[in-house]
Amino acid sequence: MLIIRRFAAALLVIFGVSVAVFVLTHIIPGDPVEVMLGERASTADRAALAKAYGLDRPVGEQMVDYYRGLMRFDLGDSLFHHRPVVDLIAERVPATVELAAAAMAIALVVALVLGIISAWYARTWVDQGARVISLLGVSIPNFWLGPLLILAGSVYLGWFPVSGRSGLNSLVLPAITLGTALAAIVARMLRNSLLEIAEADFVRTARAKGLGEWTILWRHSLRNALLPVVTLVGLQVGAILGGSVIVETVFSWPGIGRLTVEAIQSRDYPVVQGCVLLIATLYVVVNLMTDVAYGLIDPRIRLAGS
Repeated sequence: MLIIRRFAAALLVIFGVSVAVFVLTHIIPGDPVEVMLGERASTADRAALAKAYGLDRPVGEQMVDYYRGLMRFDLGDSLFHHRPVVDLIAERVPATVELAAAAMAIALVVALVLGIISAWYARTWVDQGARVISLLGVSIPNFWLGPLLILAGSVYLGWFPVSGRSGLNSLVLPAITLGTALAAIVARMLRNSLLEIAEADFVRTARAKGLGEWTILWRHSLRNALLPVVTLVGLQVGAILGGSVIVETVFSWPGIGRLTVEAIQSRDYPVVQGCVLLIATLYVVVNLMTDVAYGLIDPRIRLAGS
């Protein structure tokens, strides 16, 4: 029953996003016809092209056609590429999934190591060092960290390509750029959660039974400390997808983020709507998966939702 309610709420959110992006793309300054034909095009040519793409019709009629297409999983045709939006997105999805997965993997590994070390050596110089690293990770924006990594890893050291998607080496720098902030946030959350659980009754009981500290950490503390971390990771997936827009632009990574930026620049309404709707849908789906993960980590949540 809980999953059904969550699913219904997710559909409502996706519908709201689709309405918002449709309205915004049609009220922002800029004319796609002018972008395609140029400023010197004649009035007759502009009118003919607008009529050909249905841009001369009232916004309400365009919205009705848009939702009719969505019911058939048809996002329309690109105004700039003259191809179905679904095909354009399908070509870019693998690159974005690859980048997001690599960034998430790097973030979780780094966060797990930093969080455990920081909690184990709490209130020591090791903890202070880990906190400084986390603060730097959160503070440095992607659009600044990306060029720095390009200068260090590509220009000076020559270890990685400057841009593009040409193999595993080309994935390293954008994945580090995208995963740094998430690693810092999750590490601090894990550290605080472990320290809070260290004072719990079941931890004191485990110590009284003679269990070692590492055994207590891995068998008892860590699993219970993961619940708020799972919450945070689920919410940060949206940040990963949103950050991919900047990172893919900086590294010329051929994913959904770069396609979105290109579509915005060319006022390609159908592509912008399709990309934003896809990102919103992925964000909502991940949050649903987070709710399911709650039940796997803490059975009390399953009982409360049943």
